[in-house]
Amino acid sequence: QVQLEESGGGLVQAGGSLRLSCAASGYMFSGYNMGWFRQAPGKEREFVATISWSGGTSNYADSVKGRFTISRDNAKNTVYLQMNSLKPEDTAVYYCAATRPRGLRVTTQDYDYWGQGTQVTVSS
Repeated sequence: QVQLEESGGGLVQAGGSLRLSCAASGYMFSGYNMGWFRQAPGKEREFVATISWSGGTSNYADSVKGRFTISRDNAKNTVYLQMNSLKPEDTAVYYCAATRPRGLRVTTQDYDYWGQGTQVTVSS
């Protein structure tokens, strides 16, 4: 069955960096666009970044643009989120998700498969 497993979360000081990974299995990874979302306590899940199936195009939320970078390695069935210059407001559970290639989607409803999430905590 389809599995998405995030890793790389943790506790980091403001200004620091983390790299999240999401390993996919059970479907044709290279045929799907991938996305990262996050959910802070008491808030709705929000879009962070997305990347096309080929890795050729990507899109970011304004709040992370210039600080986060999404990438993928189709040979390893893995998508990454490099997070630099982290801020306390980046604290959330981060989820990866997969969607069929219908353009770069930014809403949760457009994604077909989801991981269980990894906690990122940024201290001030």
